[in-house]
Amino acid sequence: MCGISGIYNLKIGEPADCSLLKDMTDVLRHRGPDDEGYVLLNSDDGGYKELVGVDTVPELKNNFQDVSSLNNVSHHFDVAFGHRRLSIIDLSSSGHQPMSNEEKSIWIVYNGEIYNYIELREELEEIGHIFNSKTDTEVIIHAYEEWGVECLQRFNGMWAFAIWDCDKKKLFCARDRFGIKPFYYFYDRGRFIFASEIKSLLESGIERDPNDLIIFDYLAFGLQDHTEFTFFEGVNQLKPAHYLIVGNGGLHTERYWNLKVNDEIKSASSGEGSEFYDLFEDSIKLRLRSDVPIGTCLSGGLDSSSIVCVANRFISDKKRQKTFSSCFDDEKFDERRYIEDVIKETGADKNYIFPDAGALLDEIDDLIYHQDEPFGSLSIYAQWSVMKKASESVKVLLDGQGGDELLAGYLEYYASFFKMLFSSKKYSLLMKELVCFLSLHPGSVYELFSKMRMRKKRKGMLSQEFASGYVDREVKYVENLSSKLLNDLTVSKLPALLHYEDRNSMAFSIESRVSFLDYRFVEYAASLPLSQKTKNGETKTVLRSAMDGVIPESIRRRQDKMGFVTPEEVWMRTVLKDWVVGIVSSDSFKNRKYWNARRVSKGFEGVCAGRERYTSDLWRYVCLELWLRRFVDEGSTNI
Repeated sequence: MCGISGIYNLKIGEPADCSLLKDMTDVLRHRGPDDEGYVLLNSDDGGYKELVGVDTVPELKNNFQDVSSLNNVSHHFDVAFGHRRLSIIDLSSSGHQPMSNEEKSIWIVYNGEIYNYIELREELEEIGHIFNSKTDTEVIIHAYEEWGVECLQRFNGMWAFAIWDCDKKKLFCARDRFGIKPFYYFYDRGRFIFASEIKSLLESGIERDPNDLIIFDYLAFGLQDHTEFTFFEGVNQLKPAHYLIVGNGGLHTERYWNLKVNDEIKSASSGEGSEFYDLFEDSIKLRLRSDVPIGTCLSGGLDSSSIVCVANRFISDKKRQKTFSSCFDDEKFDERRYIEDVIKETGADKNYIFPDAGALLDEIDDLIYHQDEPFGSLSIYAQWSVMKKASESVKVLLDGQGGDELLAGYLEYYASFFKMLFSSKKYSLLMKELVCFLSLHPGSVYELFSKMRMRKKRKGMLSQEFASGYVDREVKYVENLSSKLLNDLTVSKLPALLHYEDRNSMAFSIESRVSFLDYRFVEYAASLPLSQKTKNGETKTVLRSAMDGVIPESIRRRQDKMGFVTPEEVWMRTVLKDWVVGIVSSDSFKNRKYWNARRVSKGFEGVCAGRERYTSDLWRYVCLELWLRRFVDEGSTNI
């Protein structure tokens, strides 16, 4: 897990800026405090120059020139890579990046983990490849040498990397199937700049113009990370399951992997056999590969409890599993009664974290800075707090992100399921499912429609002039359950959640591994009929079945869902009230073109007075204002 950056000047004879590369890489230090490295490359003759920095491991520091010594010095290198390393696999200096093959004809900067690197290495060694380290980074290099872009099909893991191919004179960049690891870039035909985070790209002097289209989608629909565009005009992200190639012919992107979700309600294959469990277990086993201590996030829900209990089967007593949980004194938001059941079952070492609104006010500037872009709710502060605590004792955390979108874990999926049953004229099954659903989740229908009504009202807080420019832009409700699951996995839900996960973990130099997103497991789960995801009013049918005898029954059969949440509504009405009032009544807020400040203020007053129900839609207006101050407003250095 690392931070990467790079510059490719396509204008003939124009060298890469070493000072800029250093500044871009320095910004990413939190992603990799263990090592630092640079390489300058000449796209014409294949020449190279390796460089070091202040944090380069001591055994390599004296071998190469310091990157700062080349500031404002004339040179002929037009491709430049920078790297910050978080050492997880092969902690020796052999894992130093940028890394090359033996002939120095292929160079890579890489962020992520290829979990099946051992198996791939063995396969490549049988072919004749020779390895000088025990890293997964070197496996990528040899895999590219052997299979070219098709190497991506063989990787099981999370990644964002850039490879300079000296012989083909092209830059090959790729991102994992789900976009677990980030890859941002700026391209103006004369220069291609990339980095793990947007703030790194901003060091290059890119104009900090807000992308109004993305802002509209965020305020009106709560969407983010749903396209290749970002909140910054001109800054794009490489989409998940895509690669790009940059060369004299320009920039070309292509998708290398697709996912299909089975739309059958039932099928001959029940999906209740051992294959589901075996794939899930193997995903966790692969993600336990590490040369540093590993912990697990434990919310007390079905997903995280399954990971903790399965992982515990492969952790020896000497490496007692450490769990990290967000807790609250308010029982409405606290899951310790379930967490304790898991601790009793596994004997894991529990660590409780108690996020509070006062601490949030102290850390909100850091949170917004590390996220790079506005976020949807304050619930991510719970995850932020967990990562902060975990960093005191581990460098790797297993997490359950993706399970809900893959296995229909949200109650809102039943709305799509009901409509699907109705449209296919399966009336008897529809009535059965309705009765079961209402018996297990009384009041949930009111909750769903109440939230939909409030969100429509919040959309009315947009400035009429601003919104009029996007009158034809509407997000259609996806009625088919299989289509909705695919959409949430690839567009409207999971990408944003993975964004939060990456930034929150890397802010504290933590590598977060998501066991539900092993592509083999995802493909298998997606192939199951919908009755294995929603049945008899329950969610995640197949997971509940597979975890029989593995996790405590209190969790396997629980029907409520919480996750890492915060008492956002309570906080907004109490501790955060004056702070929010100060923001929405400020001159900068009143003068923004995006919203009607009077309506936003009135809406918040209604929430505080108890006249209106609170939803996180209100937070989006506050968060966007804070983001504009932090990243866009000229001369602003704090919130």
